[in-house]
Amino acid sequence: MNVETGKLEPGAARHPAESTQEIIARDRNAAPAWARDESYRYLGSEDVSKERYTSADFAKGEFDRLWPRTWQMACREDHIPEIGDYYVYDIGPYSFIVVRSDEDEIKAHYNACLHRGTKLKPSASEGYSPSIKCPFHGWSWNLDGSLAEIPENWDFAHLDDRKMCLPQARVERLGGFVWVNMDPQAPSLADYLGETALSHLKAWKLEDRYIYLHVQKSYPANWKLTMEAFMEAYHVGDTHPQVAPANGDVNSQYDVYDAHVDRFISTLGVVSPKLRDRYSEADIIENFTLGDSSALGGSRPELKEGERARQVMADMFRAMFERASDTDLSHVSDTELLDTYSYTFFPNLFLFPGISLPMIYRFRPDARDHRRTIYEVMFMRPKPRSGSFETAPVQVLEDRQSFAEAEGMDPGFGRILDQDTDNLFAQQEGLEASAKSGITLANYQEIRIRHFEMTVDSYMAGAPFSAKLEDLQR
Repeated sequence: MNVETGKLEPGAARHPAESTQEIIARDRNAAPAWARDESYRYLGSEDVSKERYTSADFAKGEFDRLWPRTWQMACREDHIPEIGDYYVYDIGPYSFIVVRSDEDEIKAHYNACLHRGTKLKPSASEGYSPSIKCPFHGWSWNLDGSLAEIPENWDFAHLDDRKMCLPQARVERLGGFVWVNMDPQAPSLADYLGETALSHLKAWKLEDRYIYLHVQKSYPANWKLTMEAFMEAYHVGDTHPQVAPANGDVNSQYDVYDAHVDRFISTLGVVSPKLRDRYSEADIIENFTLGDSSALGGSRPELKEGERARQVMADMFRAMFERASDTDLSHVSDTELLDTYSYTFFPNLFLFPGISLPMIYRFRPDARDHRRTIYEVMFMRPKPRSGSFETAPVQVLEDRQSFAEAEGMDPGFGRILDQDTDNLFAQQEGLEASAKSGITLANYQEIRIRHFEMTVDSYMAGAPFSAKLEDLQR
């Protein structure tokens, strides 16, 4: 606080209710170290220009300067478990065939024939192939990218076979994910993420989970605008009023780590601080067990005198998830069972490492329209002890469809996703029509958006790589 004015310094304001850390500190099963840290930093209060969301030239600049230099999650290792399995990752105009070329080797080949440019594998496809063959004239390559055959080779005596290997992006594996980067001079994935984020990701052991539901939908809004709809809990009261009685929305915690990673923690099993004069501990249980939005399948635990709803919910979740996954969760903290941990891994990945809602969000710009985004939601669960599981194929929804229509989707959560995205068309059109040159952000609750856009600006300016947060502020 400024002693002379008596006012809080910019970025110092917090909701006066108890903090996220105070809430989870009262849990019976203590939180792990990665959940207990706090890493907020004030990054300024200036408006963020609207041009980045509305300009086709800005989007072209991103394809030239941002996407080719960043580490991106292309697929899970489980998508390509056997030699010859491949998965096509498309990002804007770029496309890669991610293939298991040997038992412990994965390659990411540019998805274009070196003869006349035909795509070697269809966009968004996956499958098995013993080699990579062009469907146009039959040129083929081995899985490692070396040239295998040119039909009528006598007519190509001018070619050097060694120079006709398929070009490759860089590949690294971490947390069960396959990451790609087009820049041969890019830093390692570890340096890109930074020590703190790397330690968190390793602690989650996401390699021990698999994707059991994968849903994709396209939206009429810029990719950054779509991502930012999920970066804060400030919107919960008006966008998701049905969950507010059991969600600590406005006292959520926001953290920024290095240049490419940030997060928020939003607690469940507590009443929103804005509604505490209207809802009791019993109402929290009621909210969790109401209708088709129930997280507990319709069962309702008894709340005894003096008990906290949050603890009762944690115990109930633990028992439910142990039955569903045949996994011992006695060592797992209450906060991992209940709370939403949302991490952004720049440029386009969200990871939710909790037990109750372990998810992956991925956002990709439409190469043909800077006002459209491809949004994917992937749900994970622990790999069974038997070792037998099947990675879910993607379900692609039409624009008119609700997420609740996806096979296997919890209807209540599907409608929450619909609520998150229903505002996007109006927001994109509003920015196009606005006389204001930028958007205004909260210093704390919307810090992830500011942090994200500062990193965008760094790449757009062609700045040399740095994972340090300080370098974004220069």
